[in-house]
Amino acid sequence: MKPWPYPRIIAHRGGGTLAPENTLAGLRKAKTLGFAGVEFDVMLAGDATPILMHDQTLDRTTSGSGPIAATAYRDMLTLDAGSWFSREHAGEPVPSFERAGRLCVELGLWADIEIKPVKGFEAETGKAAALAARELWRGAPVQPLLCSFQPAALAAAQQAAPELPRGALTRDIPPEWKQWLQKLGCVSLHCDYRMLLPQQARAVRDAGYWLLCYTVNDPEIVRVLFDWGVDAIITDRLDLIPPDFR
Repeated sequence: MKPWPYPRIIAHRGGGTLAPENTLAGLRKAKTLGFAGVEFDVMLAGDATPILMHDQTLDRTTSGSGPIAATAYRDMLTLDAGSWFSREHAGEPVPSFERAGRLCVELGLWADIEIKPVKGFEAETGKAAALAARELWRGAPVQPLLCSFQPAALAAAQQAAPELPRGALTRDIPPEWKQWLQKLGCVSLHCDYRMLLPQQARAVRDAGYWLLCYTVNDPEIVRVLFDWGVDAIITDRLDLIPPDFR
């Protein structure tokens, strides 16, 4: 098994708890703090534009409301995606995947890209995210990792851009995990650390796959997971778990 080639500490949704999630401000915050890797979510707006968004509605993280799938990106351009977090971030835009990807390349940030489809748009989102990532990171020294909870999204990404590495997201590790990863051509398995057992971690690594855990916010738990052989963790607590954490 090749050593994990990417950052071991990955900033969740950009800036973790220190910036509004899935924003350019979050990506910049991670870079400012010395992080080399970020995680964020990619979803399709109503006009099929890939954007950074976790929820299927605008309500929680923007000044707008309503379903993402029913809102064209042009109608999101006037929304505020930062005021919910702090006054300092008022006016932060909803970023397109294109803007976020270009910023990652510019800043030298490696990206763990979660394909987060609106229900019913799994294949369309997987294809769009993969094709966009291929273009955005063309010629970049390190390619991003595409991951998803949705097998249909990963299958579409595999067909659209087979050269980009993929990871399978799951809460707990199912008995058929190995067949699942083989079928989707994945290089990694990403799970909820609370559901992981040490023997499972060994099995994944022994089978030749990398293992990531989310969302780990306790430094002592990070140490335990690394002792188990986990390759990388995703964290909100950029203030407690620095990028060089060992």
